[in-house]
Amino acid sequence: MATSRLPPATLTLKQFMRRQQVLLLYRRILKAIRQVPNDCDRKYLKDWAREEFKRNKSATEEDTIRMMITQGNMQLKELEKTLVLARS
Repeated sequence: MATSRLPPATLTLKQFMRRQQVLLLYRRILKAIRQVPNDCDRKYLKDWAREEFKRNKSATEEDTIRMMITQGNMQLKELEKTLVLARS
């Protein structure tokens, strides 16, 4: 049996793709938070987002990660809708 030359911490393609989805979601959330007009609210939301991602950093189960990505996208949409309503 051939041994792999890759280090043991190397991500599989599926893990790599999930990681990219999580990073994209994080960047999109932070970008939306930058549009919040109130400084205190902006700081609160930024700290909340950072803490949520840190808290779930150790998640490894595929279904759990997929569910968290879905929930994150729904929360992002709600934030974007709220920002649109606040501007009008």
